[in-house]
Amino acid sequence: MAVSLERDALARRYRDVRARTEALAAPLSPEDMLVQSMPEASPTKWHLAHTTWFFEEFVLARFDPAHEWRDPRWRVLFNSYYEAAGPRHPRPARGLLSRPSLEEIRAWRARVDARMMTFLATADVNALATTLLGTHHEEQHQELILTDVKHALARNPLRPGYASARRIEPRRAVAAPAPMPTPIAWSAFEERIALVGHEGGGFAFDNEGPRHRVLVGPFSLASRLVTNAEYARFIADGGYGRPDLWLSDGWALARAERWSAPLYWERSPAPGGEEGPWSVFTLHGVEALDDHTPVTHVSLFEADAYARWAGARLPTEFEWEVAAAKTSRGAVDGNFLESGRLAASPALETAHEARDIAQLFGDAWEWTGSAYLPYPRFRTADGALGEYNGKFMSGQMVLRGGSCLSPQAHLRASYRNFFPPHARWQMTGIRLAFDRP
Repeated sequence: MAVSLERDALARRYRDVRARTEALAAPLSPEDMLVQSMPEASPTKWHLAHTTWFFEEFVLARFDPAHEWRDPRWRVLFNSYYEAAGPRHPRPARGLLSRPSLEEIRAWRARVDARMMTFLATADVNALATTLLGTHHEEQHQELILTDVKHALARNPLRPGYASARRIEPRRAVAAPAPMPTPIAWSAFEERIALVGHEGGGFAFDNEGPRHRVLVGPFSLASRLVTNAEYARFIADGGYGRPDLWLSDGWALARAERWSAPLYWERSPAPGGEEGPWSVFTLHGVEALDDHTPVTHVSLFEADAYARWAGARLPTEFEWEVAAAKTSRGAVDGNFLESGRLAASPALETAHEARDIAQLFGDAWEWTGSAYLPYPRFRTADGALGEYNGKFMSGQMVLRGGSCLSPQAHLRASYRNFFPPHARWQMTGIRLAFDRP
């Protein structure tokens, strides 16, 4: 009976995850879904295909004796980075895949879904575990669909919104004033030997373990994320022009790419020739910048420079996890994809009265000062799935907490996201910390 219930729950999760992906793609035209605006991003059509390839490659082809490939050539087109699974189409050229058509991709999704629902009724424990991994993999791509589409639409001179419900005309309408967040307060944590990593008893990615002890020195953590208004003061104070605030690689990149504000911020001249107010491109189109929402779309380099300017630093991933264990007590609450906002919210909207630290989950991924490295005794799994996380443990930085585009059920206090320090197109933000004597 327990196995039957597990199968039923997994089948429901599979259906729900696959349906959400289709719902996220629904507002897009076929043309929208083919655009690849930079090498790091992927077209939505490719995301629809790759997440289907994952189930066919790693579940049906390996565990289902009745499996037949829809088209063996597609194994090359939609393999992302699994070298052990065979050759791959180059990542920067995914936008050139006009064939197979979107209709063929959607028919393939339906075909794989039908076979998966039949297969799960008799699948063994290894196939079930791989299917569960596949659903969490697809949830990662759901957030990537939104961030990649946002980057593509921002490059369109028409400045179209992905979701038009809250769209306003560029630089004309004035956003309703949001409640002002409370001033940043600081929660103090004493030195401790902390247990970090996944505790077991549910799904986790391999990079979340093994659970182990770390020495965490005394520190203080900010009660909320840094807001747009606070970051604007950094800009006004010449933050992008002060090399003393920046890591060397970040300074060189900011100069080369002429960074002067977070990605998607823009301003136009006012009638008197002075600079007008900031506006920002969102998934709803161009909107007036809300002073009170968390700043997003900043790189690790920008987050680190801001922290230095503010007389603080970024927390380590272990400090963040210690704070989450104390504050959330296992609850993952906040502003996630399910809210439908598709944008970060002021701290007052997500804080609970009992909390002294708000926005630990949701709103924006929080850069940490921790390099993405393996935990002690970490071992990659055998085969192609061992490439999922382990081989990227070089040149990346850890982010924690999830964002307003993350599915809520996808997140945990032990979840370790990672991106290179120059990445800006993800929904990334800043929380401050400092050392205590």
